Amino acid sequence: MRVVIAEDLALLRDGLVRLLSASGFEVVEAVDNGPMLLGALTRHRPDVAVIDVRLPPTLTDEGLRVALEARRQRPGLPVLILSQYVEQLYARELLSDQAGAVGYLLKDRIGDVDQFVDAVRRVAAGGTAMDSEVIGQLLTRRRSDEPLGRLTPREREVLALMAEGLSNAAIAARLLVTDKAIAKHINNILTKLGLPPSDDHNRRVMAVLAYLEAEPG
Repeated sequence: MRVVIAEDLALLRDGLVRLLSASGFEVVEAVDNGPMLLGALTRHRPDVAVIDVRLPPTLTDEGLRVALEARRQRPGLPVLILSQYVEQLYARELLSDQAGAVGYLLKDRIGDVDQFVDAVRRVAAGGTAMDSEVIGQLLTRRRSDEPLGRLTPREREVLALMAEGLSNAAIAARLLVTDKAIAKHINNILTKLGLPPSDDHNRRVMAVLAYLEAEPG
């Protein structure tokens, strides 16, 4: 699996290269600025890109802007964005095309190697890997009189884990309940949100994320 990495901090960039290489990925290029990133994505057409939000020359949202431009040129290009802080605007922009194959993680998550590598693989496969803190803020942003407000506390908890990209079995293991109980919760969630149940895991997650990201009416 071919990866392009964009990170301006040399120590972290080298660490990502070593970590992903040791996990079986082929890092085809690692860059430290926006213009080089766009060139690398165009040149290599990687299976997944791991990109820091803030890159030179602007050190604002250069990485995200390049990622969005690359996805416009190549719809569905798998992109995992790394950020130092939860910034909802970046999450909204990343999800706006609803094409899937996206992730948004805080850099602190890299320390959990297994979960980070799993997130990269999930995004490369067309799934999602949204940071739990990002999902938590998106959930609380919604107004209580909207359909989300009809969910029980347990259903909201399950919805947040769905949005992270976890399977039914993984959610059940996390919450220490049965798979059957999770399936029931998910059916209730989709019904309350006006989303038809589906056996397609990625489509289900993207439908929920699309709902969460819709501007309040």
